[in-house]
Amino acid sequence: MVRIPTATHTEALPTPEELYHAFPLDLKEQQFITQARQTIRQIMQGEDSRLLVVMGPCSIHNISAAQEYAKRLRQLAQEVSDQLYLVMRVYLEKPRTQIGWKGLINDPHLDGTCKIATGLQQARELLQKLAAEKIPCATEFLDPMTPIYIGDLISWNAVGARTVASQTHRQLASLLPMPSGFKNGLYGNLQMAIDAIISCSTPHSIPSIDFSGRPCIYHGKGNSDGHLILRGGENSTNFDAQSVQVAIQALKKHNIKSKIMVDCSHGNCQKDWALQEGAFINVLEQVLGGEEQIGGIMLESFLQAGAQKHDINKTMDPYISITDPCLDWDSSERLIHHAAKTLRKSAKYLACTS
Repeated sequence: MVRIPTATHTEALPTPEELYHAFPLDLKEQQFITQARQTIRQIMQGEDSRLLVVMGPCSIHNISAAQEYAKRLRQLAQEVSDQLYLVMRVYLEKPRTQIGWKGLINDPHLDGTCKIATGLQQARELLQKLAAEKIPCATEFLDPMTPIYIGDLISWNAVGARTVASQTHRQLASLLPMPSGFKNGLYGNLQMAIDAIISCSTPHSIPSIDFSGRPCIYHGKGNSDGHLILRGGENSTNFDAQSVQVAIQALKKHNIKSKIMVDCSHGNCQKDWALQEGAFINVLEQVLGGEEQIGGIMLESFLQAGAQKHDINKTMDPYISITDPCLDWDSSERLIHHAAKTLRKSAKYLACTS
């Protein structure tokens, strides 16, 4: 038998089928997710005039805290649904530039034991509960096998700045039955994301496992719902009107008609969570000023502000991010209400002057 030389041991994983049966979707939940995907698609294609807002913690590290955030988000979403469509960030895998905690699926106990079978179970159970509560979920798929376990529960997928140039992740996005956003590269490069959108829209075939865990090849037809996410660079931002226009022209050059999403976190806040608010207001003002090519905004938002350093020897605060710093809930709620209120006023003004 051929073995991987550096592997110390192996552990069995449940098959996708086993987890599906443990945490199934009923017909109403399936219909809700299908409709959520369609709504996101319509917003980013300009068929729905609302603004898409993807918001939530940088990563999920505590199930109870995630459910508390979801409960608040659900109420907020109902209050602003006439102007905004809110989708919760449920990021269960985290890319690392060097080393660090890789997310709930990879290390659910936060202690380096990497009990991935447990992580997959916890992830699917959480997502199933959120679907039952009618909360649309967004994530970033990193391992090509992950969507086979939880992809039916996800309404929107992101391809991040570290993986946007990866052929594997472009091909994976092409097979997904949901809209996918592609972030510009870590240093602000737009062409990587544009290339990814084009690649995603074309058919690909990738090896993986099927529902029963058997090795197989997936043949896809391409995903036409790819769009650009502006997330800034290591030492620069690109949420301002001039940067947005540069992006719009670049998309036009390649005949890409989908709208743009602006991520107010990451490079666009230079890792200072409080600066997300200014970026959000700037983007909102562009929308109010008539910029129709902005379809979505992203916020990293959690129950309490900031971030804590992950330490396997300490008990982590469930309400504070252990990856990127996040905006607190009160500030997030205030921003969303402000956006809905000003969009309503703008809509009334346009109706009166038309």
